[in-house]
Amino acid sequence: MELKELLSGINYNLISGNININVNQIQYDSRNILPGDIFICIKGFKVDGHNYINKAVANGAKIIIVMDDVAIIEDVTVIKVEDTRKAMAFLAANFYGKPSKKMKVIGITGTNGKTTSAFMLKAILEEAGFKTGVIGTIANYIGDKKVKAERTTPESLELQKLFKDMVDEKVDYCIMEVSSHSLSLDRVYGTEFDYAIFTNLTRDHLDFHKTFEEYYEAKLKLFKTADYSIVNIDDTYGVKVTKDINSLFTSFGIENSADLTIDKVDAHSRGIDFEIKYEEIQEKINLNIPGLYNVYNALGCIGICLKENISIKAIKKGLNEVVVPGRCELVAKEYNLDFEIIIDYAHSPDGLENILTTAKEFTKNRLVAVFGCGGDRDKEKRPMMGEIGATIADIAIITSDNPRSEEPMDIINDVLAGVPKDAKFIVEENRKEAIKKAIRLAQKGDVIVIAGKGHEDYQILKDKTIDFDERIVVKEILEEEN
Repeated sequence: MELKELLSGINYNLISGNININVNQIQYDSRNILPGDIFICIKGFKVDGHNYINKAVANGAKIIIVMDDVAIIEDVTVIKVEDTRKAMAFLAANFYGKPSKKMKVIGITGTNGKTTSAFMLKAILEEAGFKTGVIGTIANYIGDKKVKAERTTPESLELQKLFKDMVDEKVDYCIMEVSSHSLSLDRVYGTEFDYAIFTNLTRDHLDFHKTFEEYYEAKLKLFKTADYSIVNIDDTYGVKVTKDINSLFTSFGIENSADLTIDKVDAHSRGIDFEIKYEEIQEKINLNIPGLYNVYNALGCIGICLKENISIKAIKKGLNEVVVPGRCELVAKEYNLDFEIIIDYAHSPDGLENILTTAKEFTKNRLVAVFGCGGDRDKEKRPMMGEIGATIADIAIITSDNPRSEEPMDIINDVLAGVPKDAKFIVEENRKEAIKKAIRLAQKGDVIVIAGKGHEDYQILKDKTIDFDERIVVKEILEEEN
């Protein structure tokens, strides 16, 4: 493809060279450059691509895209843009033939519920006979093929390539978790979103966004670009979204008057049943994941499916059979224990409160919570997590999550600062030992919730990353104990 075609839709200044030349590939890492490639100088938090121009040219780059003033390089085309991240997103979309226009793209954003909503949508749409792609936290999927996910939302270059792969595989719907980081860093800039779902907004990622308002503004970007929005108006910020966008939307909620709502709720340990009410439709839904917060996730998905004229039959069957790895996941069922063990990804105050409140509803005896907080992340939420975990649970076992570069006990002490003095709690730095202690003290009718890591199969320590899949860990412990 000629550079001139790739630059379509981008405001730029040609500093040197010409644009009537062929392009091999687009790169933002100088180490990956091959002869004839474009090198885009991205300013990261630790590394500035402008410092690697000479290395890129030495490796064969014939086109350099910059946002700073640089020296003219002989036989190299230099193009200056206002923002190289946005330019890369457009270049990538153009390079891969604007793939997001060739299928329906559904973006899901919010603090909690993105992954669960994505799997619910996947289940419903596949039940309706459509081929789906998923881009998210657990993994990326193209139909039945699973592709490892390095982050919730890939960098724009990798994202557009993934879209292209989906189009090539005849995907009808791409369901995409859209993180606040990706919106702030313009990874999804230039992507055509047919729909956007707003799940909720609670405290998270303030190590990155600094203020809650900045966090909200990042999320809002998705709804300003989507053709149609599905918004939870029981959330204060959901109401704000509906006022801050100009596009059409469907509101959903349980407490406030909404377009899509529910009635006749029946919660139980294996799920929750409810009746949806939308225009002339009233239909009973059996959701096989417990928790009222999962009803909110289901409502967002139902809202999109109704707009897309998906049958009620497919909606009901999809939601009745959906399985979401690491989200309120009952494990070790084959051991016929007289207590329950649940693994959940909850790692924010709101997420922890949701899963523990839900588990408490069907706990016949005691609720035991095993949790910690991640290192190198928002420190202010740690005492909040401590207070929530130790207040709702009958016994809290406070342990490590992914400590990263921090000392595990420093993180635990931050969590302990919020634990009430009269709470019953145990401190165990080693996460496997913490889970073992929970299982050893479990009595008939107890529910153990292991929160924070969910689907993850690793633990990040100061000097290494170790294998740590809690499904396997729980089964190893049960084998040892028996």
